[in-house]
Amino acid sequence: MIRELKTLMAVAREGTFAAAGEQIGLTQAAVSAQMQRLEAELGFQLFDRTGRSARLNAMGHQTLAQAQELLRLYSNLGSSNTGQRAAELLNIGAIASVQRSLLPDVLGKFHKQIPNCRTRVVPGLSMELLNLVDVGDIAVAAIIRPPFSLHSDLRWRTLAHEPFRLLVPRHVDGNDWAQLLSSEPFVRYDRASFGGRQVDRFLRSAHLSVQQVCELDELDAIVRLVANGVGVALVPQTATHRRWPAAVRAIDLGPHTFHRDIGLVHRASRTLSEPARLFVQLVCNAYSGSRASGEVEDRPVTAP
Repeated sequence: MIRELKTLMAVAREGTFAAAGEQIGLTQAAVSAQMQRLEAELGFQLFDRTGRSARLNAMGHQTLAQAQELLRLYSNLGSSNTGQRAAELLNIGAIASVQRSLLPDVLGKFHKQIPNCRTRVVPGLSMELLNLVDVGDIAVAAIIRPPFSLHSDLRWRTLAHEPFRLLVPRHVDGNDWAQLLSSEPFVRYDRASFGGRQVDRFLRSAHLSVQQVCELDELDAIVRLVANGVGVALVPQTATHRRWPAAVRAIDLGPHTFHRDIGLVHRASRTLSEPARLFVQLVCNAYSGSRASGEVEDRPVTAP
């Protein structure tokens, strides 16, 4: 089972069976077979499967945490350090765009200040990570602000207010966003994510019918598809996209501009561990220069 657990960690880290297989030298079919075998041995499903996509479910995230600890113990078999007190573990959730922007710098500062604390970054969609905070499997998560009210014991801290832009290939003429959305092929931000739902609501409120050619969650991949001329897309201008690739144009939506809020969700500060409080403060400090509005909040979140 050790081999299967290592493959599970690769899938969680890389996001797909295919990408995990490339990293560990297996075919996608071999990775899929290992995951099916692991699920059979455990007696429950680890993934929510939709079409060709597979995302870790709640049991999958729980198993991943246990697998990481098990593999750590396995790697220490025979070591003289096994009698030492285990370092404290801080479980953190983060959507992909946060992991690719300021999170590595934040973690660098965190580990310098608390060198005896280990961290585990759990990937996932905002809804998945929110559920993990709610059940206590992770202490804090950097996600897109949910479009609904949360339980009163959860707190929301806004980090960034990101405007959506219409991205078009450089060779496509015109600046009429409504006309371009109606006439050009459309690359859709995955509707399973909070950000993708915002795009869907915008299109419906504008009474626009699009010619969808592809739907995916990874923002960098969406930008590259536009750059490759596949179609146009509505995406948020994130901290990592202050400048767009030369092969695309970003069209401002003017008074119709809508935003996604990126922030932290966690339980009331008084219930957080010292490492969790430090992590929250470091994240807020990192984003303070790029936030568009307001002071950092620590209050129950209500629907925007």
